[in-house]
Amino acid sequence: MSLTHKEPIGKREFIAMMAMIQALQSLGFTTLLPALGVMANDLGASGSNQRQWVIGTFLICSGLFSLVPGTISDRLGRKPVLLVCMGLFALINLLCAFVTDFSVLLAARALLGCASSALTVLPLAIIRDRYQGEDMAKLQAFVAMLFMAVPTLAPSLGYVIFTVLGWRAVFIVIGVLSMGVSAWYFYRMQETLPLSRRQSHGASELFGNIRLVLTNRRSIGYVIGMALIFGAHFGFINSSQQLIGEHFGAGGAYSVIFGLMAGSMMLASIANSAIVHRFGIRGIGHAAILCHFLVSIGQIYLASRPGETLLQFVLLTSANMCLLITVFINFTAISLQPFGKVAGAAASVQTFFRLVLGAGLGALIGQAYNGSPLPLAYSFFGVASVTIVLVLFSEGWRLFGGPIPVQAAN
Repeated sequence: MSLTHKEPIGKREFIAMMAMIQALQSLGFTTLLPALGVMANDLGASGSNQRQWVIGTFLICSGLFSLVPGTISDRLGRKPVLLVCMGLFALINLLCAFVTDFSVLLAARALLGCASSALTVLPLAIIRDRYQGEDMAKLQAFVAMLFMAVPTLAPSLGYVIFTVLGWRAVFIVIGVLSMGVSAWYFYRMQETLPLSRRQSHGASELFGNIRLVLTNRRSIGYVIGMALIFGAHFGFINSSQQLIGEHFGAGGAYSVIFGLMAGSMMLASIANSAIVHRFGIRGIGHAAILCHFLVSIGQIYLASRPGETLLQFVLLTSANMCLLITVFINFTAISLQPFGKVAGAAASVQTFFRLVLGAGLGALIGQAYNGSPLPLAYSFFGVASVTIVLVLFSEGWRLFGGPIPVQAAN
């Protein structure tokens, strides 16, 4: 059977499909958050911070492998590569439900992270195949809106499954859902990279494309900046159950509070899609990173004073989560704009930095948790400061500039 569907997919279905594929990776860790403590205890983990490696291992390995699927898809096409990775993602999730040792679980999570890398990389490349500039940012905002709807509900869904059926059932549900999304993609989605635009040469050209992405000054500052910001975000995810559920005493309400915080990111993506054509991807992206810096100062102030309340923590952290998704949407469009037929390689390099550097930094921030929100507040401030410098580097030391020219190799 052909991998290319004869009837073109509609824009609404396209947006929903890309969002759901990306959301599968998010489900791979957000659904597990309420069950991390019990899961780690059942499998013999040592130390309260050890549970964080169930998330950190998944994200780090996803980033390490992310150079592969996008680069290969520039040569073989998006669809066959994504289908293979989605199938592996479903299978390994099902196998995770049967492990009996914490070390084995971490090994399985490492493999799962490798398989999940395509779920982030290839939707970006597929979107870039069809759109660019403000149009890409607007569509990515809609994708992000639906994408964020999943982690909004995922912790609550995971909590219900975990409470009723046990933590192993969470993996089974993710695996079954992944198979359903894979079937949807197989039967409905066309190949977006025609043969005429594929890379026809060997490994030297593939690695040359990666070098092209890494040496593009107008792009690389945004890529590394996104990685640092995501590092602070992953640090929050890693320690969120300990911070909200234990430090601030939310207990069983953790899942609901986390979902509401994720929901604020969905609202931010809606707002971004409504104003992007008026203010441009640079205007919005640059303003968002500057605001992220200012809100981080407020977080440090409250975290360093005795008596910070759960409400204060949630409001300021939610504000930074909104700014994070705004930065992500617009910085993604900016950093992919210089690249055309090598969009797969560009998306792979972006995801590699975002997940490897981001997840590694997030793991360090999570492990620095000491019963206080102060390490997280300092991390937000630090990465915001460095990201502003990186953006200035890519923009020739000025903000709110004009559009990026497309590479001649496009």
